[in-house]
Amino acid sequence: MKKIVLVCAVVVCLGAGSSLLGQLTGAEQGEYEKWEDFLRTAKVVKSDKLPASEGVTTPYVLTLEKDGVQHKALWKNAMGDRVGGYKETWKGEIVAYRLSRHLGLHMVPATVEREFQGDRGSCQIWVDGWNNMETILKKKLNPPGIKAMYFSRALCLQRAFDNLISNEDRHQRNYLIMEDWRMILIDHSRSFRTTKKFTTKLIYDEKYREGPNFIMATVPRAFLDVLKALTPEIIRTAAGEYLTDEEIAATMARRELMVAWLDKRIAALGEAKVLY
Repeated sequence: MKKIVLVCAVVVCLGAGSSLLGQLTGAEQGEYEKWEDFLRTAKVVKSDKLPASEGVTTPYVLTLEKDGVQHKALWKNAMGDRVGGYKETWKGEIVAYRLSRHLGLHMVPATVEREFQGDRGSCQIWVDGWNNMETILKKKLNPPGIKAMYFSRALCLQRAFDNLISNEDRHQRNYLIMEDWRMILIDHSRSFRTTKKFTTKLIYDEKYREGPNFIMATVPRAFLDVLKALTPEIIRTAAGEYLTDEEIAATMARRELMVAWLDKRIAALGEAKVLY
């Protein structure tokens, strides 16, 4: 991501399950279970495969219908090693949604497991964004007024979230920007990596390839509290069968790196400049 470099500084409060920092609205959060049930049980009335140019995992856009309601969803079953030395896992889509909820971020749309054409895969409710980051940058758009602060906050939390789940595939098209500048995150099938690269350093730190400004510069105090409270058991409960013990251990290693990085930043700059 280029050009948009905003300072994260908004005074709010976050806790596990809180909606105060949620990028999905409170009303949308209240419908998680409704949409999970819809994704699992609605009838497929149409399916279209996305071209490779729009998604290398070649997912399907499903049109689902139940009780007179139609809604699109994205289904993918990518799994395993790919050319280029990376892994894809549809299971990561489900865990990213669940952890986004647990951390109080509410940045990932409802996602469940669903069988389609005889295969297991992830099924995520379709979100129509106003723009994505690519178009925002091309059009040279910037959030107006106070929304710039909220957008900055969301960028910092996106970096924290991707650090935790080891998602280095956050390209500009998988930031969905809503008309009020809320940020919705999609495409997490390359997350939860276990190699040394993803357990000994963070993606977004001062050495990030696009420059030292792309860091989780500030976070809510309560987010750091939730992060510190994470245990293998909590992650296992949230993830269910979708993460292996090795993947949980790797997530915990990243959690420790994040806590140490934030503690060091606090020691250098003072708590008031890092936590809010």
